[in-house]
Amino acid sequence: MKKSASVLGAVAVVAASALALVGCSGASPDSGESPGAGGGGLTDVTLMLNWYPYGEHAPFYYGVEQGIFEEHGINLEIQAGQGSTKTAQAVGQQQVDFGWADTPAVLANIDKGVAIKSVGVFLQTTPSAVQVFADSGIEEPEDLKGKTIAVSAGDAPTTTFPMYLEAVGLQESDVKQQNLDPAGKIAAVLSGQVDGLIGFAHDQGPTIAAKSGKEMRYLRYADAGLNFFSNGLIAHNDTIKNDPDLVKALVAATSEAFSAAADDPEAAVEAMDGKDPQMPEAEVLLNQWQETIKLLSTPATEGSAPGANATEDWQATLDVLAEAGLISGEGEVDTYFDASFAPGE
Repeated sequence: MKKSASVLGAVAVVAASALALVGCSGASPDSGESPGAGGGGLTDVTLMLNWYPYGEHAPFYYGVEQGIFEEHGINLEIQAGQGSTKTAQAVGQQQVDFGWADTPAVLANIDKGVAIKSVGVFLQTTPSAVQVFADSGIEEPEDLKGKTIAVSAGDAPTTTFPMYLEAVGLQESDVKQQNLDPAGKIAAVLSGQVDGLIGFAHDQGPTIAAKSGKEMRYLRYADAGLNFFSNGLIAHNDTIKNDPDLVKALVAATSEAFSAAADDPEAAVEAMDGKDPQMPEAEVLLNQWQETIKLLSTPATEGSAPGANATEDWQATLDVLAEAGLISGEGEVDTYFDASFAPGE
């Protein structure tokens, strides 16, 4: 990882060209160099997102703009991603220093031998939900019976959908599922081809509302008692071992950035302006971030700093994902999560 003793400010760079997974300055596994070691000044850090920037990511841009990462000694470069699995693998291959990725994908990759761990989940209430137009006549889960819902085979919301249906007293056969890619799901809802879709309520829902001019309704998995972790920070095992101070600094700075962004959502979203040509409009970004704020804790972590995780929530996540077949079920919490970097400690 490159060091800069003369950097005067933290700069966030997001470009579609970053998707080629270039621009990482991390030390190689055999170099003997500690990723965060060095003299004074700021440490250059690359963070790959789970996707192109959307409202959920506002705290990173706001944290850079407000100098929060700089205060923790970090010159943060933000890169767009192409899905949580690719982000997890990029961190595992040390092509980037840290990642922001969905927990089910992270744990599945750890099961496959990718040398990474979670160092703090921030979206602790799952955003998974059945999303429908408010005027669709679907007001309660039982109204899904006989309806057609767009899904994406293999992702966590779809894989856990049968568990949601069971939780609300429905059979899997009660609902027709139409398999589509993420963009196809949105198009199918907008065209009326399907009655709704399964996905992240803080992402697709605001996008559909803006495109259609219609209000959305969310049948949230968590409201049915089905919850599991979503997005958070991941690091390579070598980084955790060789430079724990850097990991702790990044987690602490991210936690502070999330708190600051939650306190001033409009300013946080304004910090994203012009950072990526594929970002939604400001109104959508704001809606997405406001929906994200609702996901930052569970009853076990209410009142704690963003990114502070409870062991019981981790175990509940492992139980759900194992039952769904998304992970092996053989690992313990510390197989997947390093609790050493909890913010505020």
